Amino acid sequence: MAFNERVAVVTGAAHGIGAATADVLSAQRATVAVVDIDLPAAEQVAAAINANGRTAKAYRCDVSRPAEVDQLVKDVVTDFGRLDILVNNAGICPRISIADMTEEWFDRIVSVNMKSVFFLTRAAAENMKLRHWGRVVNISSTGGRIGGVYNATVYSGTKAAIIAITKTMAREYAAFGILVNSVAPGAVDTPMMTKGMANLDAYVQTVPLKRLSQPIEIAHSIAHLCAEETTWVTGATLDVNGGVVMY
Repeated sequence: MAFNERVAVVTGAAHGIGAATADVLSAQRATVAVVDIDLPAAEQVAAAINANGRTAKAYRCDVSRPAEVDQLVKDVVTDFGRLDILVNNAGICPRISIADMTEEWFDRIVSVNMKSVFFLTRAAAENMKLRHWGRVVNISSTGGRIGGVYNATVYSGTKAAIIAITKTMAREYAAFGILVNSVAPGAVDTPMMTKGMANLDAYVQTVPLKRLSQPIEIAHSIAHLCAEETTWVTGATLDVNGGVVMY
């Protein structure tokens, strides 16, 4: 895969899957906008990419706010002249039981995980349309396929919604040469997965490969869906879960 002259936006890119994705895309010569609400951490990721002779720039954005994602797209296009690839990776998964879920937390999870996908994709697609080419990859979850594990009910609902949004946007944007797909990771070795996760070892034993994924393994699957060579896949969800869910 090569992404010469392509400009990619990766959200939630300061840590975990997002940081690994930014690194993989940049290694294949994409220019990467490293986007996160944690700007200092995003700057560290961008600095590491630049230190390897590649090109990246950090941007702070609260993706739950449509006005901020609109401005993000404008800033990236101003800085690099275009936007070709969008990876909607930003997400939160507070471990809150059904009984303890508050309206405030419910709205926050929906806004960060789901609303951001709609509004940022809409904004990015307007620039992609100019070249009749684009790639959007939305990060869902195994939880969106089969339901959540350990106090992740609302999180899983948003991840299921992402799969539906992916399909409908794929139909909408196909006429403009924009492919929209999603990746549904299983258990990944990141704090969002492991922090507060009860019986993690027992869960791992339900995975045929008997381990957690590393972020880089998910990143390579994301990059595949962003590639120039991937031309006949849209509206699909790629399950990357070590075999815990099979279709």
